[in-house]
Amino acid sequence: MKKELTKRQLRVGEEIKHILADVFLKEELFFPELIGQTIMVTQVKISPDFSIATAFIRPVGNTDTKEIVEALNKHKGVFRRFMGKNLRLRITPDIRFLEDDSFDEAAKIEALLNDPKVKADLEKDDDNDFN
Repeated sequence: MKKELTKRQLRVGEEIKHILADVFLKEELFFPELIGQTIMVTQVKISPDFSIATAFIRPVGNTDTKEIVEALNKHKGVFRRFMGKNLRLRITPDIRFLEDDSFDEAAKIEALLNDPKVKADLEKDDDNDFN
């Protein structure tokens, strides 16, 4: 059973999300592997002890997400130092980058719901609800 995130975890996660988004938008940190890449930070989750921040990212456009995640994780120490300068925390959390696949899952569900066979079944179920 998962515990709900505390207000502080949510607040710190949002703060880190904004810091990372600014870094990607303004290209404040230079990494050759990320030249020309537009990266969206969709969510940042913080561990209960605030020692680990997991940033879920989604590159914009047709790019290899796995390569970008690897590049970000390769340079996570630089991101951590940058976050430490901009966060108001006693200890800066270790940062981890993961691919956000929720958009892909949503697209799969949307495709399933738009399938003619599924639509027919859903319409049949709706008709039976009134009988």
